[in-house]
Amino acid sequence: MNAVLTLTDRGIYCPAGDFYIDPWRAVPRALITHGHADHARPGMGAYLCTTTAAPVMRHRLGDITADTIPYAETRQIGGALVSFHPAGHVPGSAQIRVEVGGEVWVVSGDYKVVDDGLSDPFEPVACHAFITECTFGLPVFKWTAPDVLKAEINSWWRANAAAGRTSLLGAYSLGKAQRLMALLDPAIGPILTHGAIENTNAVLRGQGIALPDTIRVTPGRDRKAHPGAMVLAPPSALSGTWARQFGADRSSAFASGWMALRGVRRRRGADRGFIVSDHADWDGLNTAIKATGAERIFVTHGYTSVFRRWLEDQGYDARIVATEYEGEYEGEGLDSTASDPDPEAGTEAGTEPEAQDT
Repeated sequence: MNAVLTLTDRGIYCPAGDFYIDPWRAVPRALITHGHADHARPGMGAYLCTTTAAPVMRHRLGDITADTIPYAETRQIGGALVSFHPAGHVPGSAQIRVEVGGEVWVVSGDYKVVDDGLSDPFEPVACHAFITECTFGLPVFKWTAPDVLKAEINSWWRANAAAGRTSLLGAYSLGKAQRLMALLDPAIGPILTHGAIENTNAVLRGQGIALPDTIRVTPGRDRKAHPGAMVLAPPSALSGTWARQFGADRSSAFASGWMALRGVRRRRGADRGFIVSDHADWDGLNTAIKATGAERIFVTHGYTSVFRRWLEDQGYDARIVATEYEGEYEGEGLDSTASDPDPEAGTEAGTEPEAQDT
């Protein structure tokens, strides 16, 4: 990386504007793509993010100094022109466009190209260089179509409810949980939520984002009070004492891109696995990259070596950027293992980092 952006031990840096994008160590000025904890970290002197991302960031980080910017508005910061554009990852997520001397670079953050009905849909941004995640940068990763996914989840829930079982579904508390909630059929039964998810729901509802009615799981709750319920919780909660409060007659499932890999569901002890992610799948990555028109592609967090070689075969000038982002691993229980220059990359044999929940 050079010219417009450069990589430092604190994160991706713009010398012309004297700011960092999603830095992983404390810096005076940070531009943030979205509110997930591996991209929005505490300790920055000042933050700039989208208007929609700010409430979640304040909920998670506390009393921060944060300025906001609407999508597509151009702002001059030092010698750089900056704008934020929809990434489709979670509500408020953005790609950050940086222009210096007519040279345009875009930092994607995390993104997906499928419209989830909650986030502003991904918009390709023309650029000379594109910094892209490749969390799921292998051809095996292909997500279930939304209508099929909806039918699969509700069919599983309906069968459990008819048998008197509680359904427990593991999903990350910002983005994926709300996306899945929107697919649920409330006629089947009540929707219960872990506190981490319900707290996020409250922030999003406060911004006018429509979500189904949910019931917070509280200590001392009568587990028989909501027969046939669907319970949404962070994946790490499904294997501990929290899940056992629902009794032995329960069925658990994970909603994750990692469910596309054989054996993952079995190793996690889940009854079902649903293939869905808030990151782009193989086709989505390639579609997004092509749409930018960029000739230089920098790949980060994921199957970086494999994806880089693929891009080079397609004629791109492709390089690896070693960052501290965690993709779908962060916060969901998967224990990422260092591999390659990317500390979150999976093994190139095609197995996911051991024991992660996403």
